[in-house]
Amino acid sequence: MPLKTIASFKVSYLQILDENGKADAKLVPKLKPEEIKRMYELMVLSRVFDDKALALQRQGRIGTYAPVRGEEACQVGSAILLEKNDWLFPSFREAAAFITRGIAMHTIFQYWAGDERGSNMPKGNNTFTVSIPVGSHMLHAVGAAMAAKIRKEKTIAMTYFGDGATSEGDFHEACNFAGVYKAPVVFVCQNNQYAISMPVSLQTASQTIAQKAIAYGFDGIQVDGNDVFAVYKAAKEAIEKARAGKGPTLIECFTYRMGDHTTSDDASRYRTKEEVEAWARKDPILRLEKFMAEKGLWSKKYGEKVLEDSKKKVEEAVKMMESVPAPAIEDIFGYTYAEMPAHLKEQLAELKEEISERDKAQTG
Repeated sequence: MPLKTIASFKVSYLQILDENGKADAKLVPKLKPEEIKRMYELMVLSRVFDDKALALQRQGRIGTYAPVRGEEACQVGSAILLEKNDWLFPSFREAAAFITRGIAMHTIFQYWAGDERGSNMPKGNNTFTVSIPVGSHMLHAVGAAMAAKIRKEKTIAMTYFGDGATSEGDFHEACNFAGVYKAPVVFVCQNNQYAISMPVSLQTASQTIAQKAIAYGFDGIQVDGNDVFAVYKAAKEAIEKARAGKGPTLIECFTYRMGDHTTSDDASRYRTKEEVEAWARKDPILRLEKFMAEKGLWSKKYGEKVLEDSKKKVEEAVKMMESVPAPAIEDIFGYTYAEMPAHLKEQLAELKEEISERDKAQTG
């Protein structure tokens, strides 16, 4: 049987803003000064939030947390392009995307503190909750995109995940459905070089993650994930393509997780100090500052004000999170079924009686 010849392929790599803040003027997106400042301010706010979350976890005031430091450009540069009715499906490291999407910071803190009310997304904001299972939410994103297409809506879905998620079957199933049905979905892979302690070189034999899209019949592009302009440009084109009914895109943001995988991890056991320092010089916020300073959009005074304002907002969010009244005991039982079955009613009554007896003993 003769072999069928398949055309060779190439994967594009996009960088606009290098680590020294120098940009290719021909590629810089057409953004107003206030739009560039908005992205910068969101990135700084996200980092301040991240630093505070780490401090709260170390103090025992929230639980395990997945830091986002180093990946702010990946999230702000893409989420900022979503329209009100578009859908966003995060994994567990998308604090910057949540903030960009307008989710109140005190509710994000609530979630990480173990209060599920933090997952109660505001009505009218099509943002899904944190997804702890690796990769499963990508199928949800494709499903939402397929539904939008069936309804002839112009909404699109965007989903975030890490390099490790591309080894999950869910990723391949999601890509296959998206490709076959030309679903209006944008896959954003934050390739931060490690799936916990496993380097990407042991995660896949592919030279890029972006090329995985080709097998499923749609485009993939690799961008400098620490370059907010490159992320913005790639995401804008992918969203416009999806909204026009031309199918999905996989964007691989080549970036780095500056912190530990979560607060339960110790990245120093599998990463060298030299590697971390090399990536620190590629910091997405610093390089944008350099660009803005050259264009007269950033000054030391402005930078200090943005930082101070961000700290005030985050501290206020912490106060709000910690001042929220405790949930009612009935909440444990009340949201599993549409109508509470008899056995749960019985258990709830027993629990209330135990609490009443305990309270009497403590005050008696």
